[in-house]
Amino acid sequence: MPGVTPVVAGPAVTRKLCTDCGISRTATPGDCGRACQFIRPDYPTMERQVHGRPRDPARGDERFFGPYLAMHRARMATPAPGAQWTGLTTGLGQRLLETGTVDAVICMGPDPKDRWRPQPLIITDPAGMAQARGMRMGYAPLLAALEPARAAGHRRIAVIGIPCQIYALRVLERELGFDQITVIGTPCSDNTTTENFHRFLALLTDAPDTVTYLEFRADYKVELRFQNGKQREIPFLKLPLADLPSDFFPLTCRTCVDYTNSLADITVGYMAGRGEQWLIVRNARGAEVLAAMGDSVVLNPVTSAGRRAGAVKGFIANTARAAGGLPLRRMPNWVRPIIAWLQPRTGPRGLEFARTRLEMKAAESVLHLRNQAPRRMKWMIAAHVWALVRPYGLAPTPEELPDPASGPGPDAETL
Repeated sequence: MPGVTPVVAGPAVTRKLCTDCGISRTATPGDCGRACQFIRPDYPTMERQVHGRPRDPARGDERFFGPYLAMHRARMATPAPGAQWTGLTTGLGQRLLETGTVDAVICMGPDPKDRWRPQPLIITDPAGMAQARGMRMGYAPLLAALEPARAAGHRRIAVIGIPCQIYALRVLERELGFDQITVIGTPCSDNTTTENFHRFLALLTDAPDTVTYLEFRADYKVELRFQNGKQREIPFLKLPLADLPSDFFPLTCRTCVDYTNSLADITVGYMAGRGEQWLIVRNARGAEVLAAMGDSVVLNPVTSAGRRAGAVKGFIANTARAAGGLPLRRMPNWVRPIIAWLQPRTGPRGLEFARTRLEMKAAESVLHLRNQAPRRMKWMIAAHVWALVRPYGLAPTPEELPDPASGPGPDAETL
């Protein structure tokens, strides 16, 4: 399609704890050593660089979600055909192109041979944003598109990406040669390879090749849509997660310390949406991006209900077993329908659901790193992660805290 340029990335440099953000596929793969989220992330410094200040634990929910100016439930007034929700994320990119705010949008689209496999795209035509609608699953070398975008003469770009991609982008931003970079972030859920995702689909349905849509929703259900127009909803508790191999989710995605993409200008997700999407406006640039949408976006206040402590404690207990190699405790089958009915009615909802997921993710990072890569904890576990898990009895040992006198920390080659 005119105005849409697929990027065929070069070979990746294989390293441990790598999500293939694309930097290793550029002409300067050594940049991974200072830009990778999984080596030595410095969120206070990066938040000051991007937002002018670090997160303030005393301000609203910033200890959970990072710096922000406002949060909304949001949807497009007219849903876009083929969108995962209503087309809000790609709609933001489209408007940036329509207004001339950016010359190009770097984002992910479907691989022509597999609609679930992500492929980097450089989009210059607003209509081309339709090619980026829908979910992709698998590692995506998004930042490999930076060099061809610069070579094509684009000076003002937007990047739509997940947290590990955006952290690397922000570290390198000032030396990339662009006049302006606007970042639309999406929170990341546990990622896996595209091949593993196909295996997961095969556990959900006898016709995995006919699935056109899969979405984890904030009402504790997964929604499937099929080529024949049928839809199916599966409660989280009935998902066959215990049947997946232990390495189905790689260690990187089990140890992510930035679930909500705190270095984006504006974040579009689902966790606090309650039927709509969750929009986090993080800084003045993000506010300008949203304002440019005008009446095409419908905004509503975020809400919160339920209590998270019990759910988080249960998750921590089960994760501790899994991290130690013990089998997960399975809920009796007769109980599952009861809990599946209760969860969307009495469990954490809205902002409390989002807080729940952030605390779960923080605990998961600590427990899995302790078990599988303890020497990396002092560099990878950010202070805001420890703050989230401390109320649940997870506190760092002296060996798990960074020692400024010990030097600059590990590099990409040792990880």
